[in-house]
Amino acid sequence: MMQCKNSEDVLKAVADQNVSFIQFWFTDVLGILKSFAVTPSELEEALLEGMGFDGSSIEGFARIEESDMIAKPDPTTFQFLPWRPKDRPVARMFCDILQPDGTPYEGDPRYVFKRVLARATDKGYTSYLGPELEFFYFEDNESPKIIDQGGYFDTRPLDMGGDMRRETIFALQDMGIQVEYSHHEVAPSQHEIDLRYDEGLKMADKAVTLRIVVKEIARQNGVYATFMPKPIFGENGSGMHTHQSLFTGEANAFYDSNDPYHLSSAAKSYIAGIMRHAREMAAVTNQWVNSYKRLVPGYEAPVYVAWARRNRSTMVRVPMYKPGKEQATRIEFRSPDPACNPYLAFAVMLAAGLKGMEENYPLPEPIEEDIYEMDEVAREKAGIESLPGNLFEAIQEVEKSELVRETLGDHIFNKLIVNKKIEWDHYRTHVSRFELKRYLPLL
Repeated sequence: MMQCKNSEDVLKAVADQNVSFIQFWFTDVLGILKSFAVTPSELEEALLEGMGFDGSSIEGFARIEESDMIAKPDPTTFQFLPWRPKDRPVARMFCDILQPDGTPYEGDPRYVFKRVLARATDKGYTSYLGPELEFFYFEDNESPKIIDQGGYFDTRPLDMGGDMRRETIFALQDMGIQVEYSHHEVAPSQHEIDLRYDEGLKMADKAVTLRIVVKEIARQNGVYATFMPKPIFGENGSGMHTHQSLFTGEANAFYDSNDPYHLSSAAKSYIAGIMRHAREMAAVTNQWVNSYKRLVPGYEAPVYVAWARRNRSTMVRVPMYKPGKEQATRIEFRSPDPACNPYLAFAVMLAAGLKGMEENYPLPEPIEEDIYEMDEVAREKAGIESLPGNLFEAIQEVEKSELVRETLGDHIFNKLIVNKKIEWDHYRTHVSRFELKRYLPLL
């Protein structure tokens, strides 16, 4: 594990370790990782000035007539790529995207999150996140051919992905990323890796890194890893339950020893913010057509906007307080999926929570009964809304959202909506195998 604090540390590490290339990483608006490599001879200038590139071909970036962009590497993110040769190692750094005059580019997802984090800092808070990313191993990327029949917490011989998870965790640790848990998930060939909580921006970088490490280790083992939310009909989909807390200095701002739930008023308003804005955030936290195949009753994914402590059918869960573990007080937002853009998803989550705190949103009572078993009348009486049922509904919600527009900025907000409308149009006009099988012999 390499820890660099500044550009001088990076230049020394590159020289000492005989580094061959340094990859510059950033994501497009959809969260797809982009990368280009520079040689050590160009690195000093790149650290000082950044490296220019054409942004017109990057999804959600600039138009052709304003395509010049600069990728400015963040030296604190310098790490070696464990899967590259040790004799001529390759390193990577995450980049901030700048305009030619050196100002932040409003289309950079990392910048979006940094803006929201700065708001939290101005209020005296540090945001901590701990996502749990689920994924599948398949034989290839052509069809969902499973590699095992394992279930929740199974081990050999049912779990055939354990060795790959092990290799993945070693690779993550080599890159300074600490893992809390890994295990087989409920569906066959489904797995989960939970990252140890960290400060917001560091965690967003880590989530992006985890996805590429999982895929690369799988590729080296001759299989394909996917974070697609719902690749197999009739089985659980993959979520990204995101644990969240705010700290003031060393104190957990979500903890209150005098509250029956051990939640501070700030925590309650934060939860209320997540709940009130959940529907309009869905197009960011669950941004794909396929995301809404996961958010259906019966497969452990949340469908209804509610919170609880023990009830895992709710959208927000508050893990039970353990005496002496005040620092661990947190909320768990269960609807996001791992195919989102972590920078944008974490940004809207935090913005919604802060909005709830700023305006003292009231928190309704927890729902500890199974919401799936409640009838529609009972849910309406309890004031329980549902999340959007498909991407089109999510688009309609986000278009009206002042919170999401303010958080993302006009540029990304508009680019995201245009992209999602195109995706929905492609989906709704596609004639699927289901339709052919069901209707062709009949009609």
